[in-house]
This record gives sequence, structure tokens and C-alpha cells, in this order.
Amino acid sequence: MEATHAHASLLDQRDPLKEFRKQFLVSSHHGNEQAYFLGNSLGLQPKRTKAYLDKVLQQWNDYGVEAFFMGEDPWMDYHAHLQQPLANIIGCKPGEITVMNQLTVNLHLMMVSFYRPMGTRTKILCEAKAFPSDQYMFETHLRFHGLDPNQHLVEVQPRAGEEIIRLDDILQSIETHGDELALVLWGGINYYSGQVFDMRAIAKAAHQAGANVGFDLAHAAGNIPLSLHDWNADFACWCNYKYLNGGPGAVGAAFIHERYHRDPSLQRFAGWWGYEKASRFRMEQGFKPIQTAEGWQLSTPSPLQYACLRASLEVFMEAGWDAVQEKRKDLNAWLWFLLDELNRQIPENPFTVITPRVEKGCQVSLLMHRNGREVFDALTAEGIITDWREPNVIRLAPVPLYNTYTEVFRFYETMRAILLSPNKA
Repeated sequence: MEATHAHASLLDQRDPLKEFRKQFLVSSHHGNEQAYFLGNSLGLQPKRTKAYLDKVLQQWNDYGVEAFFMGEDPWMDYHAHLQQPLANIIGCKPGEITVMNQLTVNLHLMMVSFYRPMGTRTKILCEAKAFPSDQYMFETHLRFHGLDPNQHLVEVQPRAGEEIIRLDDILQSIETHGDELALVLWGGINYYSGQVFDMRAIAKAAHQAGANVGFDLAHAAGNIPLSLHDWNADFACWCNYKYLNGGPGAVGAAFIHERYHRDPSLQRFAGWWGYEKASRFRMEQGFKPIQTAEGWQLSTPSPLQYACLRASLEVFMEAGWDAVQEKRKDLNAWLWFLLDELNRQIPENPFTVITPRVEKGCQVSLLMHRNGREVFDALTAEGIITDWREPNVIRLAPVPLYNTYTEVFRFYETMRAILLSPNKA
């Protein structure tokens, strides 16, 4: 590799997915396109999203509530458009996917089924400083059971002076607390550092300890390859507005392993949309769940939210999940090469990359050693859209469907100029 614009242009020319950028709306900044590196927070809008929304709105206009059953694309069957594409991305069977609610709601629902504190098995093991929504979910759910989070929540932290959590420490903590663990609920990727965790190893260790295991895939779904069915995870939940481009506040989704679909002993909170389809409209007493992950659904879904997600998933299918993964690795390698160049060229290393070189997805987190906020603001002023996390981290996530090698080089050039300016030294 060469840290030149010409080399970046060559990489773009060779990119087999280069045409897919044209399928997304990219905002302008002073007449030029922004370099948007926040797919880890909210993905860009596919151009076809509006057409799918308009179609649902037109069905509403034409048929009213009968649009659930009438028209060329009845809403009653819309969920089926989403299951196979998501199954390819999540690594499971279509029947193990249900698209519903939002992430934290789904985590609470999964806790009802998979966190059953009994006897000495009352503890939940998780990563320290998980995303705040998860922390609040743990706290309130434990209190719902009359348990003190300070006593029943086990958090595994990085070692002193380190930014990532070692797998050995996770596995050791599972073993240490094994007889007391009811559930291991872990993030697939740490939102702050970008560290990818070994979910297969965590699932295996949790089951060997006699605990259930689930994953929060908010930063993993649509980012890295997953194989939840083969990893034998009990459940997982994720949002669809980050790498999956489903729109702000997009409908969430959950995976429930097929071994639980027909288990009548499993507790759950129920709603009429999870009732068996053939007799749902008889409005009978006594809950009879659909014998797939759809049996965990509660309320009538929004076809508008389904339509937004469908638009994005079609782009993934057209690009091919394997091809998306290949470009992710190549684009990420290009970014890391340029970051190394920056630290080599700028005196007294201005930042440390806290994302592991091996265990990573799209996101890279830079621990700024000086003037971090000023550097972030200067990037934004130049149309380089990244993310600031207190106290001193800049996150950026070039994603394969719409980011380019030239954009990454633009970040490098802009960052270099900022770091070499006298007031940022």
C-alpha cells in the first residue's frame, strides 16, 4: 500500500462493490459529499427506501386496514421478506428470526424467557461498561425479581491499564461463578472500543457452567460474520438502524434458537401477534404461540418500519454478504495502514488505536492523547463525520456498502493536516 490519493483511487477502481454507493443518499458539505463514517451509529438511507414507504402508504390509501390482506404485497406476509436476508447475516435459520419492537424491549422479553433465577443460580454475567441501555435493563430486571444488582450482576472489566477485555478473563469469570450463574448476556462488539468478542467460546463456556447465554448484537449485526445457530446461542437481540440501515429508531429483531420454539415450559410475555396464525383471528382465550421465533411477537407491527428495513436488506442481498465481508476487511486494512502512517509521521504519537487489530469489525476507536475534542470538531468542520465519546475517544466506521477508499484517504489527509497545525500540536 501507498499513502497516496492515486493509490486510493486505484483501490476504488478495483472495488467490486463500488457501484453500491450510488444506492445511498449522501449529504453534502459546502458543495462536496460528506465523508460519513458513522454507520456504527446510524446507517445512511438507501435511495429505494422512499419507494417502499410510498408503496405502503399507497396501500393504506387504497385499502385501509384491508391492506393487511389485499394488494400485491399484503402486510400480513411482510415479515417473510425480512427473515431470509437477516438469517444470512446473523447465521441462523429463517424461523429463528423475529423482527419486532426495539433492542431494549426485546432484551427485556428475552430475559423473561431465559433469565429464571432459582436457588443459588441468580447471577448475570456481562461486560463492564456495556452500553447504558443494557446497564439499565440489567438493573431494573434484577430489581423486578427482588434482587440487588450490586450482588447479582457480575461485570468483567479490562485489566488495569488496558482498554479491552481479555477472553481468558471472561472464561475464568464464568468458571469462577459457574454454580451461581443463571445467564451470561454479552455484547458481540464493545460499542466503545470496537472489540469483537469470541461468541462461540463464550457460549460454550456458559453452557458448560449450566447457564443460558445471549448476545446483544447492536454493533455486530450487519458488520461482522455471525453463526448464532452453530454457536448454539440461546438468544440474541439487535437494532437494525446501524450497519443495517433501517432508519432512525428502526424496528429491532431477535434470534431464538429453534430448540426453544416448541418448549411449553418456557416462560414468555405474550401478545396476539405471536399467536398461531391459522386461528389468530378467532380471538380465543389461552395463548398458543407460533412454533417459530415469531411466537415471541407481541403487537401488530408497523409495515412502514418493515418497509425501511426491507429496502436496505435488498441492497445487502444484491451485493452478497460474502462480498460485503471481503470489502469490509480490505477497507479496514486500508484505514489501519493510514493510521499507522499518521502515528509514524506525527511527533509523539497523537493517538492510540484501542480497537484490537485482530478482533475487530468496521469500527476503529482512537484514544486521543491531546486536544481530542478540538481534533474531532476540526474534522467535522471539514465534512469528515465521525463520533466523539467522552472523555477522549474518536470513533469512525468505514462501511463497505457506501464508504470508499478515497474517503478513508481524505480522512487521513485531513487528520494529518489538523494534527500538524500549530494549535493542535
